Amino acid sequence: MDENFLLKTETAQKLYHEHAAKMPIFDYHCHINPKDIADDRQFKTVTEVWLYGDHYKWRAMRTNGVDERFCTGDATDWEKFEKWAETVPHTLRNPLYHWTHTHLELKKFFGIEKLLSPATAKEIYDECNRLLNTPEYSVRGLIRKANVNTICTTDDPVDTLEYHKQIKESGFEVAVLPAWRPDKAMMVADPAFFNDYMAQLEKAAGMDIKVFGDLIGALDKRHEFFHENGCRLSDHGLDTAFAEDYTAEEINAIFAKIRGGASLDAAEILKFQSCMLYEFGVMDHKRGWTQQFHIGAQRNNNTRLFKKLGPDTGFDSIGDVPVAAPLAKLLDRLDMENKLTKTILYNLNPRDNELYATMLGNFQDGSVPGKIQYGSGWWFLDQKDGMTKQMNALSNLGLLSRFVGMLTDSRSFLSYTRHEYFRRTLCDLLGTDVENGEVPYDMELLGSMVENICFNNAKEYFNF
Repeated sequence: MDENFLLKTETAQKLYHEHAAKMPIFDYHCHINPKDIADDRQFKTVTEVWLYGDHYKWRAMRTNGVDERFCTGDATDWEKFEKWAETVPHTLRNPLYHWTHTHLELKKFFGIEKLLSPATAKEIYDECNRLLNTPEYSVRGLIRKANVNTICTTDDPVDTLEYHKQIKESGFEVAVLPAWRPDKAMMVADPAFFNDYMAQLEKAAGMDIKVFGDLIGALDKRHEFFHENGCRLSDHGLDTAFAEDYTAEEINAIFAKIRGGASLDAAEILKFQSCMLYEFGVMDHKRGWTQQFHIGAQRNNNTRLFKKLGPDTGFDSIGDVPVAAPLAKLLDRLDMENKLTKTILYNLNPRDNELYATMLGNFQDGSVPGKIQYGSGWWFLDQKDGMTKQMNALSNLGLLSRFVGMLTDSRSFLSYTRHEYFRRTLCDLLGTDVENGEVPYDMELLGSMVENICFNNAKEYFNF
């Protein structure tokens, strides 16, 4: 696992080292906290930056027999790191092993080439902590080391965006922009939760929300506020697309019912969610944004631990809810009304790769290269096999050359190495094609394609 990790051919090595490696990172979707960037946080330990909030690692540790105390509990940072080090040797053939070693997290940021194990844990822990307590290893320093050009965080419509403002005013050379994630405005299965959120939205928008029109008005005010603060991107986390037929009268009645504290039935929930997805699409089109749909997660499967630990702690999995018909119906309605903005579709179930890759072509209209994008391998699929299958589906059924490439989708400032992992996989894919005689050995053509997918396409597509 040397500098040619994953690069099995000479062509792949040339493409990576001469073209991919030099490109900046355009991280257009992540879950990092903008406050950490605004404060230029200095992590005290490698556990803070590497293990806190990382449910990928927690799942592996639990599987390895590690008690919850060492994942999300009150164990010390050293104890948690020690248990992770005990787990790492057991992650062979899991992408976590690659992300930890090779030219990725330990090597890229800390210059450590030793394999993490119980025998090396204390030495590696101490060295990482020593570096993290130096000025160049602050959050902004880590971002600079990764050669990041742009970061888009994930933000609720009620967010003040105060930290984004602080970052911009500080003169930080990396663009850190908000992205609109209005999922809570669709969570009507729980009336108490929804009405509490309405109170937050009323405060943020400075207006009462009594009828459905007020809700759309308040959200539109917040949408405009986000736009004024550099946002040009929305995101929706969905188990499937929603496109049920509804009337304005039905939606008004459903909204009045839930605002009164009453529970909705399944049909009412689906109608309301369908209406909201459409309205969000209209807002995005009006202001020239790109909308993202992350579809297919089955969340919070472990009730006992969800109640104890909350969401996003490692108890989600791939779902299998049908998606083709409602997704086509939603996009078609927006398209028929000339309100379909640039759109990125991500699937979590690999059975749907070709479904998504063919869905794109239905709504390309020649106005923008790659207007409808097939998003990179996401979550459980952001590993070599998942990324390769996603790129093969896109290549076979669309235009890989117009792909906007990788993102971290992470809460960690060390996860920018996922871009390197993706780039090596991309270059290996193309290099193998060359060696097999399936594409020409034209380094000008291939090199520009690689550079575009790594950075240029995203920069031009989002046009921030």
